Amino acid sequence: MASHALTRRNFLSFDFGERGIGAADHWIRVHRIAMACRFEVLLSSGDAGDMRAARAALDEADAVESALTVFRDSDVTDLNRRAAYEPVRVRQDLFELLVRSADLTRRTDGAFDVTSTPLSRCWGFLRRDGRVPTDIEIANARSAVGMPYVVLEPASRHVLFAREGVEVNFGAIGKGYALDRMAAVLRREGAPHALLSAGRSSVLGIGGRGRGWQVDVRPVLASRKVGRLWIRTGAIGTSGAGEQFVEVDGRRYGHVIDPRTGRPASGVIGASVVTGNAADADALSTAFLIGGPDLARRYCAAYPQTLAILVLDCPGEPTVAFGNYAGATLEMLT
Repeated sequence: MASHALTRRNFLSFDFGERGIGAADHWIRVHRIAMACRFEVLLSSGDAGDMRAARAALDEADAVESALTVFRDSDVTDLNRRAAYEPVRVRQDLFELLVRSADLTRRTDGAFDVTSTPLSRCWGFLRRDGRVPTDIEIANARSAVGMPYVVLEPASRHVLFAREGVEVNFGAIGKGYALDRMAAVLRREGAPHALLSAGRSSVLGIGGRGRGWQVDVRPVLASRKVGRLWIRTGAIGTSGAGEQFVEVDGRRYGHVIDPRTGRPASGVIGASVVTGNAADADALSTAFLIGGPDLARRYCAAYPQTLAILVLDCPGEPTVAFGNYAGATLEMLT
């Protein structure tokens, strides 16, 4: 018998005050709904003069959503519709995001892949109607998955899909990418201190005072908070196995699909990554949820300034951490 469920991505919580970035009379939250979640800019009372910059940053989140959404006409839906039949010239920012995604796929041994939508559709998660597909259905979906099918021509900014059925979806990197774009607006407007968040799974701190902005990490399925971070300047991305799932004969299948096998990732409840930008933090948290401790360990050894925190899916929910990030302090909780 099958069942499926949807839960909130409530992985990160924020705690402010003297233990965080210093005393403030009050906090100012400027927020907007974009990408199906709440984007927020948090300012201290002393930075109230940066409200205009915060609103401009939220305008940038709207612009990113308009370009990347797959739920209505956008640059990405146009690309997905045409690129299997003709080269499509795309805007510079979209081309750069595709190049960056291809590099992250290479760095993570294929665990992160923006072409994995056919697999999510195969498992029913795209329409939030989970099911367990047959082996043949999985094989057919996998035949259209893989960044090598996305041909990028830097000189002309043309993109061509090498076979029909290929499509790109930036759901695993888009919120972080939007936060990076928002941070660029704030810096350009001269706002030195802010905490940006997207749906409580992606956070970017700018100019945290003292020890920095305090962020607690708790994956959806974990029974407790597993870590506390103080971050001065940098980003945190968290992915977890509890957002959507389908359960058949007592076995739970999560919505995060391993593009290399076509089957849901297992073995990790939640993965958090701290690094210098929010797009990479988002993408890597998904990759480490899929690839587990072995991939996280290898990646953090190869790429300094990356901190990974994984909660394992086994009795006691052990937590492991790899690497480090100079802009953050981690306190493990027991």
